[in-house]
Amino acid sequence: MRSRSNSGVRLDGYARLVQRTILCHQNPVTGLLSAGTDHKDAWVRDNIYSILAVWGLGMAYRKNADRDEDKAKAYELEQNVVKLMRGLLQCMMRQVDKVEKFKRTQSTKDCLHAKYNSATCATVVGDDQWGHLQVDATSLYLLFLAQMTASGLRIIFTLDEVTFIQNLVFYIEAAYKVADYGIWERGDKTNQGIPELNASSVGMAKAALEAIDELDLFGAHGGHKSVIHVLPDEVEHCQSILYSMLPRASTSKEIDAGLLSIISYPAFAVEDLNLVNVTKGEIISKLQGRYGCCRFLRDGYKTPREDPSRLHYDPAELKLFENIECEWPVFWTYFLIDGVFNEDKIQVQEYREALEGILIREKNGIVLMPELYAVPPEKVDEEYENPHSVDRIPVGKLPHLWGQSLYVLSCLLAEGFLAAGEIDPLNRRFSTGFKPDVVVQVTVLAESNQIKNLLQDRGINVQSIADIHPLRVQPARILSNLYTMLGRNKNMKLSGRPHRHIGVLGTSKLYMIRNQIFAFTPQFTDQHHFYLALDNQMIVEMLKTELAYLTSCWRMTGRPTLTFPITHTMLVDDGTDIHPAVLATIRKLEDGYFGGARVKIGKLSEFLTTSFHTYLSFLDPDCDVKLFDGPNEGRNSPDSEYGGYPADFCEKESQDELDQYINDVLQSTALNSYLPPTSKTANQSPVFSANHSTKEILSIMAKTKGLEAPAVSMSLPTKVLNNRKSLNLVDNPHFFETKDCENVLHLPKDAHGDLDCRKLVEQLKECPTLHDQADILYILHILKGADWDTELDGQYGVTVHCLLNELYRKAGLNQEWGLIRYISGILKKRVEVLAEACTDLLSHHKQLTVGLPPEPREKIITTPLPPEQLTDLIYEASGQDISIAVLTQEIIMYLAMYVRSQPSLFVEMLRLRIGLIIQVMATELARSLKCSGEEASESLMNLSPFDMKNLLHHILSGKEFGVERSLRPVDSSSSSPAISIHEMGHSGATKPERSGITKLKSEMKQVRGFCQRLSENAAVWYSVKGCFLQKYTSFFVLRGSTPSSPTSTSPTGSKGETSWGDRKGQWLRRRRLDGAINRVPVGFYEKVWKILQKCHGLSIDGYVLPSSTTREMTPCEIKFAVHVESVLNHVPQPEYRQLLVEAILVLTFLSDIEVNSIGGIIHVDRIVHVANDLFLQELKSFGATGSILEKDIATGICHFFYDSAPSGAYGTMTYLTKAIIIYLHDFLPSTGCAMQ
Repeated sequence: MRSRSNSGVRLDGYARLVQRTILCHQNPVTGLLSAGTDHKDAWVRDNIYSILAVWGLGMAYRKNADRDEDKAKAYELEQNVVKLMRGLLQCMMRQVDKVEKFKRTQSTKDCLHAKYNSATCATVVGDDQWGHLQVDATSLYLLFLAQMTASGLRIIFTLDEVTFIQNLVFYIEAAYKVADYGIWERGDKTNQGIPELNASSVGMAKAALEAIDELDLFGAHGGHKSVIHVLPDEVEHCQSILYSMLPRASTSKEIDAGLLSIISYPAFAVEDLNLVNVTKGEIISKLQGRYGCCRFLRDGYKTPREDPSRLHYDPAELKLFENIECEWPVFWTYFLIDGVFNEDKIQVQEYREALEGILIREKNGIVLMPELYAVPPEKVDEEYENPHSVDRIPVGKLPHLWGQSLYVLSCLLAEGFLAAGEIDPLNRRFSTGFKPDVVVQVTVLAESNQIKNLLQDRGINVQSIADIHPLRVQPARILSNLYTMLGRNKNMKLSGRPHRHIGVLGTSKLYMIRNQIFAFTPQFTDQHHFYLALDNQMIVEMLKTELAYLTSCWRMTGRPTLTFPITHTMLVDDGTDIHPAVLATIRKLEDGYFGGARVKIGKLSEFLTTSFHTYLSFLDPDCDVKLFDGPNEGRNSPDSEYGGYPADFCEKESQDELDQYINDVLQSTALNSYLPPTSKTANQSPVFSANHSTKEILSIMAKTKGLEAPAVSMSLPTKVLNNRKSLNLVDNPHFFETKDCENVLHLPKDAHGDLDCRKLVEQLKECPTLHDQADILYILHILKGADWDTELDGQYGVTVHCLLNELYRKAGLNQEWGLIRYISGILKKRVEVLAEACTDLLSHHKQLTVGLPPEPREKIITTPLPPEQLTDLIYEASGQDISIAVLTQEIIMYLAMYVRSQPSLFVEMLRLRIGLIIQVMATELARSLKCSGEEASESLMNLSPFDMKNLLHHILSGKEFGVERSLRPVDSSSSSPAISIHEMGHSGATKPERSGITKLKSEMKQVRGFCQRLSENAAVWYSVKGCFLQKYTSFFVLRGSTPSSPTSTSPTGSKGETSWGDRKGQWLRRRRLDGAINRVPVGFYEKVWKILQKCHGLSIDGYVLPSSTTREMTPCEIKFAVHVESVLNHVPQPEYRQLLVEAILVLTFLSDIEVNSIGGIIHVDRIVHVANDLFLQELKSFGATGSILEKDIATGICHFFYDSAPSGAYGTMTYLTKAIIIYLHDFLPSTGCAMQ
């Protein structure tokens, strides 16, 4: 018999350690690990981490086998791993009903449990008795299922189990919008059972989705049926949200040591090396101690100040835990493993030595990893005064199985028994590696031969959809419907993937379905849901955005292939040529670059070998899934209203089930034309007089909501007609002003004096414009309902809804955007990705409000909502004004596009107030066009989607822009002028830095530097109070006024009139814009936190921000910033809000002064009013009179003060500084020095 090698002896030592500390807790029946000898519960997450040492040890034995017994030992250890993973699988499969429910509800009550009975696999506590929703635990299971399967273990045995795993993928793929309890099971750190979005959960889900995609769960013995499918857009959603959160862990935790598991082993979820290093640096600087790392700041778990008799903390109690948080050695094992993966020998040596110093050694040579180290109760005060000075004691479980396992695994790696690739066979460790440039393949297809010929006339050769046979092309909604078949299982009552829209990553692959190759056009080219795709300029813009997105986000082998259809709606009005924007786009694509993306244009057949292919084997005829299982399946999606590409090879009478299914989904419900053409020569008076505007009928719905039931009298109440409302977003904060329109309407009456609906239908033939037809249909829609049969021209089945759909298409062809939005509102159309767009914004830590302030009219959205509930909330907040409700959806869509593509636009914005943004957009049009509020509002509603998106971008970016009137086609029926939006030249304030507050911040830095230099040369250093005034006033006087402020000699001209020139109104406008989008200076919230520690609170417009919030929240918490915003947002006027922000900013500089207290409650609005009074006094001293001294009625602030630059001798900051010194005179230290 051969002698044992030294490595074999050491492995035997680790095997003995694993047996005595980990495997001794494994249940022989279920394979689950109990938490300890006295605790029989098995936590999912802990079990997976605890078995990693066994998995690693098994591979080490197989690799370093000296004798046959070693190979037997390797097999034994591997089977222990398989038994545990299958035990967890059994636990979860017993809760298959919860997996099915959770896919739709994402509710904390419908989730898988976090822990089970280790002896029976049964649940141990109720659904609402524990923080069960822990997406990271389920994701960790899928990640290691994938890694272990790739390493050669066979864990999944049957196709039913494969289907269940596929449904677990659906369970975690929405992690980017699921608020859960996180890795520590607590949710919000107040431990009050409040779930929150956790970066550790999002990151682990992203890693699991990437790892298990296209993986055969039967390993080398499997086929197509055992492959797991993941949609790449869901992965990208998770990555986008993760990047927006890091290094923050959640809204209540500014940093969390648990993030180590996602920036390094096992997840490697972050591809940006800089972000990895920043997050790692934050953990080391804020959480690392002498015995490990704290989990997060102010973590009370097992500290001497924690009351174990209470489950939850009081919010103000969290301050007690500061500096005495327990330190967990397990995090050092993460750093050790990270050092091995990064080949950083110094890091490995440093953390091995650190771990050796804190491990507990027993007499038999067994080393144990304690759960945590706590401050002894008698030394708490000493630790408060001198953090990290007190020797701590081990507390909690001994050993801590999770830590013990990672310690053994780290030793095996550090000593060379395992290579990094052996515990990461799927190569996740290369996520931060170099990525080659992505070339996007674009194939342009003509919808018909007519369009193909038109393009050829322009020298552009493309194929038509009919030419590419046998390749197939279908809209993205077909793919959405087909994917609902994935994961269906009758035996387990699993319904498959919920119907969700497929993003551009999903449609840029080629699909093998029943031996046919399918390409799918992107969602943004689908014109059959919302109206954005009716605007050709918008389609071009969205193409540019999606190409850039593909370039940055494509991670699959092969190149992305984008299929771009040229349809009949891309022709000019008379159909004789292609729209110029589309033509220009095709020519740019041929150049090889478009919107910063490298592209290659060509035929679809040329791209077959270089594209990524996905085999949708679950649709094969021999699979259990039937396309027509139920009477409504495949037809009940919200998409199935209009047809697809008729030229696609799909025989109508085909016996193939797939072709039948596609035809069924694409069947049109609105092919026939019933509406009569508009009449320009009608002798009768039209229904509405010439001065009647579409918007005057806009709010009938609100007044006649109860008239939809047929039982009600069919007359339109006179009070509705006499209180017709006209949309005015500029002059009136309540959206509408009432007009006396006594004789506006000429509605036909019957013998009883009631409205005669049949005659109203006949008047459709005599309407001069599409607008008038829409108004008639709107009235019929309100009074009779959408399904009322109009019997137009004696035809039956011609419902109001049918006519509205036809009118919508006509308006789309005519590009009548106001009318399109109007009809969209009547039909209650919804942006197909509205809920996803809203979720994107929320997940980027942006709260939304809809409607105009104040609350309760302004509705706040803080958590993702189902599409129907979200739509209802928007209509309610819009006062039932249908066009505003539709425009709100549109704005949310654009904001979501920008937050994904240009997140820098949203820096220091926490709450996006859609109602205020819409109002500011109308105000900007009124200012630029020099027109009334009504005309500006009408112009806003008639902007094309492309121009609307541009206008929003200019407002978000802070750039100056101009609006010009342009000629509208003569035959257009719109009453508003056509306008175009363009960026201003360099003469305007084109940089975002010119937004008053941002500019002010840089000036403050200059002030400090100036004062420092001044102090060094001065013979006498003035008192703190004197210097404070000097800092914020004398410098402005010395430097003179800025070009944006009034003349430097006097705030008024020689005759008491202002000499502003072209700059008049600039600062009022700037403050209004910044206030509407809630922009604050960088670092503003942290400064507010500091000032709250020196007073009892800040009162803002009657609402108090108490200093007690600093006892619960740390300065960098999103939760604190949201709290500050919630107080500021009680101010309805955006410009007044910005003045309050300026005042608070000046106040925050007091936190640098060595003063313990600056009083009780500081009333910020009083400071602003004192500053305003000082400003008015100075104006009067210069002889100002009349309009110069006019005040805003709502706030009492002088209009001229709103319109003053922040800096300069007569800037707002000068007066705010003086006002603060007057207000806080008694609290600032004083010497005999006279004030400057």
